[in-house]
Amino acid sequence: MLAKLLEVKALNDYSIFVKYEDGTQGVVDLKHLAHKGVFTEWDKNNLFNNVYIADYGAIAWNEDLDICPDSIYLQLKGMTFDMWKQQNKNQYAAN
Repeated sequence: MLAKLLEVKALNDYSIFVKYEDGTQGVVDLKHLAHKGVFTEWDKNNLFNNVYIADYGAIAWNEDLDICPDSIYLQLKGMTFDMWKQQNKNQYAAN
């Protein structure tokens, strides 16, 4: 299992700050998603600024709009899932 998301906060220009239980943290630019598909909702009623951690652990803006925290984690680490799995193979094999 990848690290658990502990904190998420909206920043300016469609960026978010995230912090994970293993100490990984940083700012992620989501501008490439803005104004596209379901993410057009971000512009309604200032929704982007209402980001939170959903009960199931996702980075969410409402019950219909979320992003997988694992993909953001891997982006911050500069890794693919296969790279992470190889690096953590002992821990991964135990689960």
